[in-house]
Amino acid sequence: MSATSSAIRRPRISGLRRKEIAAGYLFLTPWIIGFFGFVAGPMIASAVLSFTNYDMVNVGKWVGVKNYSFILFRDELFWPSLLRTFKYAIVIVPTSLIGSLLAALLLNQGLKGTNVFRTLYFLPHLTPIVASVMLWGWFFDPHMGPLNTALRALFPTAKLPEWFRSPDWAMPALFIMALWGAVGGNNMLIFLAGLQGVPQELYEAAAIDGAGTWSKFFHVTLPMLSPTIFFNLVLGIIGALRVFTTAFIATGGGPAYATYFYALHIYNKAFRYFEMGYASALAWIFFFITLAFTLIQFQTSRHWVFYAGEVR
Repeated sequence: MSATSSAIRRPRISGLRRKEIAAGYLFLTPWIIGFFGFVAGPMIASAVLSFTNYDMVNVGKWVGVKNYSFILFRDELFWPSLLRTFKYAIVIVPTSLIGSLLAALLLNQGLKGTNVFRTLYFLPHLTPIVASVMLWGWFFDPHMGPLNTALRALFPTAKLPEWFRSPDWAMPALFIMALWGAVGGNNMLIFLAGLQGVPQELYEAAAIDGAGTWSKFFHVTLPMLSPTIFFNLVLGIIGALRVFTTAFIATGGGPAYATYFYALHIYNKAFRYFEMGYASALAWIFFFITLAFTLIQFQTSRHWVFYAGEVR
């Protein structure tokens, strides 16, 4: 009787099913190799190296939490670079979200030439980032750039900003450059897809109740778009915190450390000074900071993110 029950509970796998399973794992093999070779493996290695003084030449010596304590209490560039990165994120994330949402709302009106404008809005995102930074470097050139040339014509006696050459104007120049690509990039397309997924019946019902344009936006569009806003917010914060390429190419972190972000600090320690153990510790601190921000967003999302068909 027990043997019969065991046979019922554990059906035999046919030969064809075994071949299908083997084929599935075979097709997964490249991904598994890539995951352990290029993601999990390096992460485990960096976690181990963060407790050593490895410099790529000598065998790393175990130092325990010395790297972490030095970062938190003695590294003069750690806290300023982290705060500078937070300031960058505080400006870029909300402005890019609002700008991309407004662009999506404009493109969702069904006006003539909408497809052309969609393409134009997305072109900055398709431009290679190095090429776009070089273009903006020419645009912000204090002597020959179009921006200062136009300002000089309008204000002949005014002192014009030096932009990337000035500690006071380098960060605003990076803000302008980042927003140029952020407003019309993936965020705009994701918002546009979310807007097109809002049921028209909700707008019709709101109109019957006497709702105007702003009431429809705040009571229909935003609640239905809240999952999309949450998705773009999470990715936007992560992307803003790991800002690197624009500052590295445009200013190198200068002038006078005005654009020296946290990712630049990690890069310099790893590939300029070859302090791989120290850089690994910096990277893991950054990982936990990013993880904390993401978890906070997921915890708070239950209070403002609404999904279709959800009962509260």
